[in-house]
Amino acid sequence: MKMIAAILAALTAAACSQPSAGQPDAQASGEARPPVAAGFPEPDRPIAEIVGSTWTSGPDRDKADESGQIIRALGVAPGMAVADIGAGSGYHALRLSPAVGPQGRVYAQDVMPAHLEELREEVERRGLGNIEIVIGAADDPKLPPASVDRAILAHMYHEIAQPYALMWNLAPALKPGARVGILDVDRLPEHHGTPPDLLKCELEAVGYRQTDFITLRGGLGYLAIFEPPAPDARPAPGDIRPCRHRRT
Repeated sequence: MKMIAAILAALTAAACSQPSAGQPDAQASGEARPPVAAGFPEPDRPIAEIVGSTWTSGPDRDKADESGQIIRALGVAPGMAVADIGAGSGYHALRLSPAVGPQGRVYAQDVMPAHLEELREEVERRGLGNIEIVIGAADDPKLPPASVDRAILAHMYHEIAQPYALMWNLAPALKPGARVGILDVDRLPEHHGTPPDLLKCELEAVGYRQTDFITLRGGLGYLAIFEPPAPDARPAPGDIRPCRHRRT
């Protein structure tokens, strides 16, 4: 069993490449970060580089029922509007479509136009009328105000170049009672993961409150669930203090 767990961990480390709601940042290689949105702090940690349009192979994720685990944990139901932030080529967006049904909506959001164009073609091929493609920015998901019941950020939080600004600007898009689910692995950001205590600290700095923490089956990592702040309860950008990153 230990050997199997080690192999799963190695595969996860090698395959982690889900596109992000932030721009690529190869800080580890010495490249400069993109400018931070006015008034917001930089994260006190490296930003992992985006290296592809999917996190890992579909069959492995399907076998572990990754989307199903997230859908059940977040209580996604027919008629809801769900934002798949950092959707990439649409692994979760395509599976969320039947979960919300014809009266629901899936906002497939990303900053990488090429990935979204690939997803758009697949959506049209399948005739999925409830998926809306949204091109976001590094600091703003660009979602309609009060439009989202659930937001999902899967295997990409560590790649967000401006996490404080992005999460701050996500809050107005969330309806009262909305929840945000962040799926990641417990690993340093420079190794394509986010330690749970660091994630909790960064979201709390923007006014979010963690309501649940679930270890997903199949070696997929964890799902941290947050309650967003009301838009008028967010701290001012200049009052946000970045969380200290342990580099060991």
